[in-house]
Amino acid sequence: QLRQLFGSAVPAFPPKFYLAMTKSMAEERQSQLEQYLQNVTLDPDITHSDVFIAFFRKLQQDTFKIQTQRACLDVYLPDGSNIRLDIQTSDTAERLLEVTSCKMGLPRELMKYFSLFFFQDHDDGTLSVVKKVADFELPYVSLQSMKELHCKLGIRKWYMDPSLDTLLMDCRASLNLLYMQAVQEVKRNWVKPTERQMQELEFLQKGVNKAKFLELIREMQFYGYVRLDPCICDYPEEGCSVDVYVGNNEINCCIKLPTKQTQEINFKINRLRRWQVAFLGAVKDDEDDTLELRFEYNDSGTWQWITLYTKQAFLLSSCLKKMITEQMMKAAKEGQEMEIKMPGSTKYSKKSSIQQKQVIHSGFVSRKRFLVRPNEEDCVFEKIREEDL
Repeated sequence: QLRQLFGSAVPAFPPKFYLAMTKSMAEERQSQLEQYLQNVTLDPDITHSDVFIAFFRKLQQDTFKIQTQRACLDVYLPDGSNIRLDIQTSDTAERLLEVTSCKMGLPRELMKYFSLFFFQDHDDGTLSVVKKVADFELPYVSLQSMKELHCKLGIRKWYMDPSLDTLLMDCRASLNLLYMQAVQEVKRNWVKPTERQMQELEFLQKGVNKAKFLELIREMQFYGYVRLDPCICDYPEEGCSVDVYVGNNEINCCIKLPTKQTQEINFKINRLRRWQVAFLGAVKDDEDDTLELRFEYNDSGTWQWITLYTKQAFLLSSCLKKMITEQMMKAAKEGQEMEIKMPGSTKYSKKSSIQQKQVIHSGFVSRKRFLVRPNEEDCVFEKIREEDL
């Protein structure tokens, strides 16, 4: 059905095995299907089509045996308050974002700057953003499937360039959301103000001067970044623990070396050539699957792979894609061109791996339009026009 609607923009469906499958053949088939779905979901025209949404709605409901019925769902704001929605269990995240925005008084033209996320509030006061909810995802069903994680559904801003705040300051609803999130991130130690800056923020917060508060906080370290939970990396050597902040066109890593020393490294997005997300499988039967995100980085003229082992690999991937998109939009305004190939995901078995085919190249060249030149074997996009951005 997707082929009939979108033609060659849809990658070829993985071939079926018509004979009895061995365990390794079943694993290969599963990996091929997951790769196919990852590729298909890169195209927003496809993921917003009625055919795609209907397929995934049925898939999610059948998988978790949840019928369509009326229900209540809480969407949390960054200050801890919530908006209770009367929903259908089959409502998509896109639909719930529309309803939430309407209840908050957020204009439709500003909705694109916000998104729904699954997050965890831990007893020690830390905040973990688990993942961005895909537009076609059914949040009610997803929450039921993640009960053991004690996740909540929340609304947060969804852009990586802090300067975009200025586009939202004239609307009371968007200003309130930005302010609540900024206050939350200061309390949760996501933003790193100096002692003097902290005093100024507290003064502005007491006076409820939201615009000045946001103007001041944009000058502070890590404002506008997404903070990941502490994880493990293989740079500069295997087994290093690392605190990761991603935003403002970089991945900032504070790495704790085996010698107990710390090293801060900024991986700039314009020196990153490609990345891939991989499922490594559970080490033990009672453990969750392990995720990793690997990216190829140009360090002093040499390309090398750097791996982060984190359960938030998909969130990190979403952030990288968002930064690339924002670079493209900024370059479009400047009349420049960026050649880009979108990333996919791979799944590694314990014995073998699937070679990543789709990669990101980011760099500016002197033309007036963007071209998307995908791998011919895994064609997802044809061309992105400036008006599409």
